[in-house]
Amino acid sequence: MGTSMRWSARLRALLRRWRGAPLTWLIVGGCVLMAAMAIGTALTVDRFRQNAIESGRDSLESAVRLLARHFDREFEDFAVLQKSVIAELESRGIGSADVFRSEVATLAMHEVLRAKASGWSDVAGANVFDSNGVLINSSRRWPVADVSVGDRGYFKRLKNDPAAQEEVEVVAGRFGGGPAIVFARRVSGPHGEFFGIVSRAITPDQLESFFASSGLGEESSIAMHHQNGELLARVPHVDAMIGQNFRNGTREQMAVFERTYVTTQLASPIDGKDRIVASRLLTGEPLVVVATRSLDAALATWRTQTKFFVTVAVLSIGLLVLTLTLIFRQMTRRLSLEKQRLDTALNTMTQGLLMFDQDERLIVCNRRYIEMYGLSPDVVKPGAHFREVIQHRHDTGSFEGDVDSYCDGILNNAGQTQSTIVETADGRLIEIKNQPGAAGGWLATHEDVTERIRADERIAHMAHYDALTDLPNRVLMRGHLERRVAELSQGKPFAILYIDVDEFKGVNDSLGHEVGDELLRQVANRLRACVSGNDLVARLGGDEFAIVKAGTNDHAELTELAENILKALRTPVDCNGQEIPTDASIGIAIAPDHGDTLDALLKRADLAMYAAKSEGRRTFRVFVPEYDAKARLRRQLELDLRQALTRGEFEVHYQPLVDLAANVVNGCEALLRWRHPERGMISPVDFIPVAEETGLIGEIGEWVLKQACTEAASWPGDIHIAVNVSPVQFRSRTLALKVATALAESGLAPGRLELEITETVLIRDDAEALTILHQLRELGVRIALDDFGTGYSSLSYLHRFPFDKIKIDRSFISDIGEPEDSSPIVQAVVHMAAARHMVTTAEGVETEAQREVLRRLGCSQMQGWLFSPAVPAAKLKQLLSAQAAA
Repeated sequence: MGTSMRWSARLRALLRRWRGAPLTWLIVGGCVLMAAMAIGTALTVDRFRQNAIESGRDSLESAVRLLARHFDREFEDFAVLQKSVIAELESRGIGSADVFRSEVATLAMHEVLRAKASGWSDVAGANVFDSNGVLINSSRRWPVADVSVGDRGYFKRLKNDPAAQEEVEVVAGRFGGGPAIVFARRVSGPHGEFFGIVSRAITPDQLESFFASSGLGEESSIAMHHQNGELLARVPHVDAMIGQNFRNGTREQMAVFERTYVTTQLASPIDGKDRIVASRLLTGEPLVVVATRSLDAALATWRTQTKFFVTVAVLSIGLLVLTLTLIFRQMTRRLSLEKQRLDTALNTMTQGLLMFDQDERLIVCNRRYIEMYGLSPDVVKPGAHFREVIQHRHDTGSFEGDVDSYCDGILNNAGQTQSTIVETADGRLIEIKNQPGAAGGWLATHEDVTERIRADERIAHMAHYDALTDLPNRVLMRGHLERRVAELSQGKPFAILYIDVDEFKGVNDSLGHEVGDELLRQVANRLRACVSGNDLVARLGGDEFAIVKAGTNDHAELTELAENILKALRTPVDCNGQEIPTDASIGIAIAPDHGDTLDALLKRADLAMYAAKSEGRRTFRVFVPEYDAKARLRRQLELDLRQALTRGEFEVHYQPLVDLAANVVNGCEALLRWRHPERGMISPVDFIPVAEETGLIGEIGEWVLKQACTEAASWPGDIHIAVNVSPVQFRSRTLALKVATALAESGLAPGRLELEITETVLIRDDAEALTILHQLRELGVRIALDDFGTGYSSLSYLHRFPFDKIKIDRSFISDIGEPEDSSPIVQAVVHMAAARHMVTTAEGVETEAQREVLRRLGCSQMQGWLFSPAVPAAKLKQLLSAQAAA
């Protein structure tokens, strides 16, 4: 009892720690998040403040830069005028101040001054003063007023200092009301004597009106100072400040007048406010442009942003506090139910679960474990020792074996993950997984994996066996062959037989997949019956099977096996009430005679099977080296075929179609020929199948169609052209478009084009084929059913599809005129075609007797060597010309 209470207390402590930890982390996380939000808001606000100050600096710098450029140009114009006047005076060769006064104080000089000063805007025009400061000439008036500037500071400095060439000063105006900014330049004699000055003046108002147009905003100012600190003009204008000297105070304030340009922040000497200051020296005059803006004005937008961010942060923190409070309350309520839910979850698990501590004592055990083995909950409970639990299972019959050995094995590996599957006395499979705990001990789960194991076995079977026939598939066969190849070194030969069911595709397409599937199952059963227990029969896919014959390389034995297989397969198969004849083509490769590697043997068995198919089917062939050479030849043929079209190696020949009643040519069939540069003319029988298998037939067929239409357009209008369409072309779904293009490019009338198709293009998808045929019919072209009578259900197609012509296969023509010939069949086809208003053409007519019989039977046309083989276009034109002349 004491042990049970001890483990219950330990479990409760674990639950308390588990319950408290999330709440602690929730509170800590919430506080961290709120602190992060507050810090983030403060940093954002501070960053925005710095951005606002930087923006104010940039704005003032731009304004000062523009103003400085403007006044540099304006004052340069002033200097140009003054220098021009001085140059005019000095060019006269004046030798003394008295001569200067007498030469300049004339009406002629007044006219010169007025001409040079025309177009300039200032207070008193260009004025010339003598060495005593008396006005002696002016561009504005003549005679001049009695004005003297001898008492002006700028005059005295220019007179007394030969090095001084220009002075700028704000003075009380003597030519008009208010102060004026005077720009004065010294006029010197040939030896540096002082002759007088030339001056110009502007009012502060003129500068201030231009300052006002810059639009810097509230609490901003723009001023112009002399470099010595004297204020010349300012916006906003203050009369008392004009003329005051501001070159004093702090180092930053002094730097405004000393450096080329300055951008700083300092307390204003005028209103005492913190201001952003930007200044720039003019390049041509000792003047400084200064712009300021109060820090309060620069931060106005920032204050609005700050209020917004602080409001959002406060609301967010408040919302977070509310959310955390609600979450805390909800978690407290939910965690109070967690122990009960944990117990419920443990007891409703599909697995049996036990947890042991480092002392091998049971901590947790769910109900599923007790029920799984029929144990007593009074024995298997928290505090029970691991050996006691296993001993109880042994006593109740759910454990077989030695208890101590089993427990020692588990305990010795308690630090590792273990998994075992055991079978109980009643046949159940149970998977036991032991996983080590973080603080020692381990967790064990017991699960009813019987169905899963059985399902895995079924999946493994499906991965290696064909679902339809239950024969081994290609994967299992390769594994079997790898073992057989490995045994070759022990002198154990074997053979591979590749078996392809002949004409299976036609059965599948015409009679349906259910009949086809049943046929394959019957074939599989018959193949099983032909081999012994050591042999393997496999289905490779589709209608291909394979047999691995063990322990023999005897040709006679393998020949007998192949003949037995063909004999077994030739017996008609009953598929859902239908008797279906079947046959096969078989290829045989023998190890080690034909190779000692898996891939080589499979390849050679495949080559032998294709040899049997190409030599008429319904037979078998044993591999011979020549098949490798044929395969290489075919590969080379495919490579050459891919280049033939671009190299211009194809030719179109034309075989005439003769009207049996009128005995004249009324059409031609276009037939493709390949003139290989090395092998000469290659038969279509050799290269057309390769073109169809590789898909090249689409491109080649389109070329033939265009060539034939172009050539036929040059023939007499009553001669039509017939072009064969392969199944690959027909299934492309763009056949009608390509036909329309060929007709448009050649100019051939649609009614003169006849497209020949075989039943092969129809048996795949009747609905799709009917759609394409109607598209062609809408173009106005004619449609012929070629090789009639050689397929599966020709008669049904005559009823369902709108053919214009039936071409009777040469196999029905070759014996016409002989006893027991095919005349009744031809007669039936002719009558049937006539009833549906179709033309009939007999293929392969080679004798006069055949022609006469066909004429009597009512056949419409013939073609064959009796009249003409297929000939080049030039020779055909000669034939048509001769016919026209006759």
